[in-house]
Amino acid sequence: MMSSPELTYYDMGTDVLAFSTTRHGGCSTGNYAAFNINMFCGDDPVHIASNRQALCRLLDIPIQQLVIPHQVHGTTIRRIDTPPTETIEGVDAVMTNRPQICVGVSTADCSPILLYDTRQKAVCAVHAGWRGTVNRIAEKAISAMQDAYGTEPTDIHAVIGPGISLDSFEVGDEVYEQFAQAGFEMLRIARHDAKWHIDLPLCNQLQLEAMGVTNIHQADVCTYQQYDQYFSARRLGIDSGRIYTAIMLK
Repeated sequence: MMSSPELTYYDMGTDVLAFSTTRHGGCSTGNYAAFNINMFCGDDPVHIASNRQALCRLLDIPIQQLVIPHQVHGTTIRRIDTPPTETIEGVDAVMTNRPQICVGVSTADCSPILLYDTRQKAVCAVHAGWRGTVNRIAEKAISAMQDAYGTEPTDIHAVIGPGISLDSFEVGDEVYEQFAQAGFEMLRIARHDAKWHIDLPLCNQLQLEAMGVTNIHQADVCTYQQYDQYFSARRLGIDSGRIYTAIMLK
């Protein structure tokens, strides 16, 4: 019998449950072992379904209230008011102010970001890979929460979850140039060894700070270095599992 999913929890307040999945506690095998709930990375659908059911039992919600969008490295943000009846396509951030709807994003080196508006009681989960980061999806997510819920950035508690670190995120000149052209502080977010390295978690933190968020927690987990605990596409290949980082109003 499959063991219960092992989650990394974040303390964001008494009214919310926030977490990242680890690789432990599921029934997937090989590079998907053991806990993967993402259906877009090549895992066995039977294993995915079983793992999703196990997570929903742990969260004590119906499976329809587990929101997992199909991400495309864009900046589209979707407001969720009712449990979706089909897969949410082409969306990289999901937000809600409805209790018991778990909104989350899938990553395996990209930075996942969780936002909780402590005053208006609204939450958002953001997928920030390097493309999303260059296009300032973290800033756009806060703007979307402002428009939808009247969120004030000073009321937001933010978590930047497990992702690839500066030391491990080696990029080509063309990626460095995109960050530079987008106006980022390259002296703060980049380092040149044999190749350029970029600090994605810090880059997203700076975006949050620029929007007025002051309560920011960095998980300080490098997925590339800790691939035995969290999935890393750079270590395991793209045919491997994904971390699910999510937040739910109680």
